[in-house]
Parts: sequence; structure tokens; C-alpha cells
Amino acid sequence: MKFNLEKTIRPHLVGMKSYSTSRPVENKNQFILLDANENPFGNFNRYPDAENVRLKQKLAEINKVETGNLFLGNGSDELIDLIMRIFCDPGKDSVMVFNPSFVMYEIYAKMNNVQVEKLQLNSEFQLDKKEFENAISKTQAKILFLCSPNNPTGNSVDDLEYFIQSFNGIVVVDEAYIEFSPLESTVSLLNQYPNLIVLKTLSKAYGMAGLRIGVGISSVEIAAFFNRFKPPYNISSESQRLALEQLEKEDEQAENIQTILAEKEKLKKGLAENKEVVKIYPSHANFFLVEFKDAEKVYQKLQEANIYTSLRHPQLKNCLRLSVGKPEENLKVLNVLSEI
Repeated sequence: MKFNLEKTIRPHLVGMKSYSTSRPVENKNQFILLDANENPFGNFNRYPDAENVRLKQKLAEINKVETGNLFLGNGSDELIDLIMRIFCDPGKDSVMVFNPSFVMYEIYAKMNNVQVEKLQLNSEFQLDKKEFENAISKTQAKILFLCSPNNPTGNSVDDLEYFIQSFNGIVVVDEAYIEFSPLESTVSLLNQYPNLIVLKTLSKAYGMAGLRIGVGISSVEIAAFFNRFKPPYNISSESQRLALEQLEKEDEQAENIQTILAEKEKLKKGLAENKEVVKIYPSHANFFLVEFKDAEKVYQKLQEANIYTSLRHPQLKNCLRLSVGKPEENLKVLNVLSEI
């Protein structure tokens, strides 16, 4: 694939200088820091490491890439927004997304005055190749978002590489739930596709949603642009410190994932035995999309029992998205459902 990064990025950004700091990352206490107008007193008086050096080192180790392939954001949401702002000219460019898929792609596109072209998924929430070929033959879209496992449907995209290799622009594969999936991450394809960006997160399998850390993995060239144009101190010192602490607990994380997957099977079995359930869609994530006879009634009954789920009706007729909780939480869900 012939891919020219500088022709893909918005022209005025190519030579633009970004905010930078020459402050040392290590052994800050050995220096007198009078460069950033900070208060010299307090426990959190210093700005965080703008380069996220230690956190990137650990994430590079986990994902088997170099630190130069990484760029981090205040949640994946910030990275999605940055992708739009770096590659798309407002009022001119467009992006392609699945329908249904993660709603924030469309929201950030609209915020950035970027058009959205929707690729309709079939009844099994897969993208038909012929329809895709027809769509890309007519489009000038700059970015293709591929969410796999997809949210809110839970399934992985069949033959994902086909869609990556077919699109002549930036391809973003959002792998927020990949750690729950039996499939391999598309990070392994980075050397083959210089236009590929893989998004990951510490919010799901790693259990750090409250720390707001999104992970972008790409070619060194693409990552360098994101590191230039991201907000300079977008991840707090405490978020970086706590994330590093949690990432060292590899055995605990692996055990938690296995518990979730085991509970997922129990929840699926219990749901399948309930007469209100019409269909449980296949899922490679930590949630199910479930079709009920009357999703609004089920949603209301669960809410009355202080159980919050995600009502996807009417976009997805009579469907709820139901996350896998702790064993006692899943049991309560099934007990409430059995009373309907």
C-alpha cells in the first residue's frame, strides 16, 4: 500500500510547532523548577510527566511494541477526538463508521464538523464485503473506524484484515474489549499497514475506568504527530502512578479476566433459560446484547431493583446491553428477570 502520511494530515499541521517542555522526567527533586509558574508548595503542585515515559515503557512491554509506537490520551475519547482534528478538515472531510457502533465516533465527528458515512451492519452485525466495496468506491472519507469487538453488539468483525487492507485512508481499529476476546490484536499488523491505528484502553479489562487512560498504537511516524498535538499534560500524575501500580499486578488482572469470562458463561446460561429472552447475540466482550420480548419492561424492572443496564431500544429493537458484573450481581440480575 502506498501511503503518504503528510498528504493525509491536515496541511497546516505538518510544519506546525507544538508546546514542548525540556523539564527532566527523572529525579525532579534534584532540580530547582522555576520554569512552569507552579506553586512551590503542595503534594500535587508539579505538572505531570508530559511524555508519560514510565507508563509508556510498561505499555510497550505489554503490547510488544516500542515506546515510539505509543501515544496516550485522557481516555480513548480524547484520542478519537484527536484523530478527527489531526486528519479531517471541518466542513470538508468525512469518516466512515459501522451502524450500530460506538456512539462517540459520530459525536466527535459532529463536534468537529466532519460528515459521517454509516456502513449498515447485517442482522448478525457483520459488514457485507460487497456493500463495503461499493461504499468505498464512492467515498472520499479520510478515516474508517472499525470497532472490534464492537460496541454495543459485542461481536468481533469477521475477516477484519480485509477491511483494513481495502481502505485507502486512516484505519482505526478500536480494541477496547480485545482482552476478553479469543482473537489476536491487530497490533500484529502494524508493520504491514502504515495507515493503521489501534486504540486500546485501561478502562475495561484492566479495571481502571476512573483513571481515564486511552492507548493509541501506530507507526512511529503517526504516533509522533499525536505526541506533538495532544494536550501537554493530559494524564495526571496520580493517574500515571496508579496505572503503573495496577499494571504490575499481572496475576491479579489475569485472574479477574478469567472470573469475568466464567461469570459471562453462567450469565449466558441463565439468560437462555429465561422465557423473556428472545436472543443472546454472540459476544467477545464483557457484555451481552440481549433481545427481549419487551426490553422497556425488562429495563424498568431491573432499574426498580437498582440494577442499571443500557437500553438500546428502539435503535436495536427490544435490546438491552448487559455488562457482566460480580457473581452476586449477576445472580441478582437473573433472579429479577425470573420474576418478570
